[in-house]
Amino acid sequence: MNFSELKQDNISQIASRIPCPTYDRQELKTGIVHVGVGGFHRSHQAYYIHQLLEKYNTLDWGICGVGLREADRKMYTILKKQDYLYTLIVQHANGAVKSEVIGALNEFLLAVDTPNQVIDKMAHPDTKIVSLTITEGGYNFNPLTGDFNFENPDVQQELLQPDQPKTIFGFLTAALRKRRANGWPPFTILSCDNIQHNGDVARRMLLAFVQKQDAELAEWIEQEVCFPNTMVDRITPVTTPAAIDYLQETYGVKDEWPVICEPFIQWVVEDKFANGRPPLEKAGVQFVPNVTPYEKMKIRLLNAGHSVLGIPGAIHGHSTINDCMEDVVFARFMRQFMDKEATPVLDAIEGIDLEKYKDSLEERFANPNIKDSVSRICSESSAKLPKFLIPTLQENLAKDGSIEYATLILAAWCYYSDQGINENNEPLEIIDAMKAELHQAAQHTQKEALAFLKQPAIFGDLSENKRFVKKYKEVIQLIYQEKNIRKLMNESIG
Repeated sequence: MNFSELKQDNISQIASRIPCPTYDRQELKTGIVHVGVGGFHRSHQAYYIHQLLEKYNTLDWGICGVGLREADRKMYTILKKQDYLYTLIVQHANGAVKSEVIGALNEFLLAVDTPNQVIDKMAHPDTKIVSLTITEGGYNFNPLTGDFNFENPDVQQELLQPDQPKTIFGFLTAALRKRRANGWPPFTILSCDNIQHNGDVARRMLLAFVQKQDAELAEWIEQEVCFPNTMVDRITPVTTPAAIDYLQETYGVKDEWPVICEPFIQWVVEDKFANGRPPLEKAGVQFVPNVTPYEKMKIRLLNAGHSVLGIPGAIHGHSTINDCMEDVVFARFMRQFMDKEATPVLDAIEGIDLEKYKDSLEERFANPNIKDSVSRICSESSAKLPKFLIPTLQENLAKDGSIEYATLILAAWCYYSDQGINENNEPLEIIDAMKAELHQAAQHTQKEALAFLKQPAIFGDLSENKRFVKKYKEVIQLIYQEKNIRKLMNESIG
């Protein structure tokens, strides 16, 4: 089959094979600057904006992507070459595949090359929102204290040289300073990361930084800038070469970095904006006065559920999340964790049937066409588990609830961090900023059972809780003796 490279000049011929943008992308204005363009942003926020552009021609809300790190160069290079177009491949559980070219991105800036252009783009009056998917680590806080980390060398440099930003906080501060100096209203800062109270965290971190750099500007930001809390959800695995081949073989389209995702999508947003917003409710976004119950539900069930499958799955040798769900022991263990430990400490959630929500999670995790890798789910567990899993454990300890399932997962994480191989003697792909520290702590476990827990930034004071320590010691001994995680999970579910 002859193929066409995905770029604007080829859209008319590509559109005969696959749905393409029908709006005039040349007329798009940048209303949103988005920092952290990865698969999730492209399957979620950019997709929602694309729907608005298609159905309502809201041309003031194009997206300019920003990459803050050298690691963003590949995405920048490919998207620029493709005129910022990419294909979204939606994989349904029944085998149906629906693909569509997304055109909501109209620009991409690489901050390491052109920091002043990034500041100017954020500061431009057309920019109404700066949105973020910068991962938990990008917020630069101590997970134990919640305080801003002023020891970060890039932050220290920014405090001395405000005109040479490196971190998101340096760029936001420089842009807001420029808007204030010009008498322009501020932009809204919209976090779309998997952090509970993500808007509040973004606000607290930015104000801590700005108060050190420019106290007068900090006062203006505190009064004028809005930081809505949000809950985002769409499973978006890492793009594989097979996805690129699929588009070329099926549609004759050469897209060097498409995005794969599931059909399910959800975005719940606190309706609190400083300078206008796109009418996203027309595309299915829920605007609510309080996001907290929704985000807690999602973090404690979906995100924790992923880890509850992924960590023991990696040890056992399952390669994808749907492989885990095809294993009845893993599927039952995960559901019992959700039913017995996560659900009892959730708040009431208006308009949500929790049993149906958990049923839907099981269906989504089991989707055989998503192929979400266990290694992706386990990546950066040191940042994820203190937010997704450990709070559920702590709340159950406080109310004398079940701790069996969460404790087994923490013990399994210790074994995973220590051994570095699965039960088939195959090497584990461990991706974590704290990989070395985790391994160092875990390798002393057989001599000192609580060694792994002596990391207060991750575990807080769990090692001092008698009930938890008793259970953890029992489980960690069994894991090292049995070397059969599936057997221990099966014994837990009865």
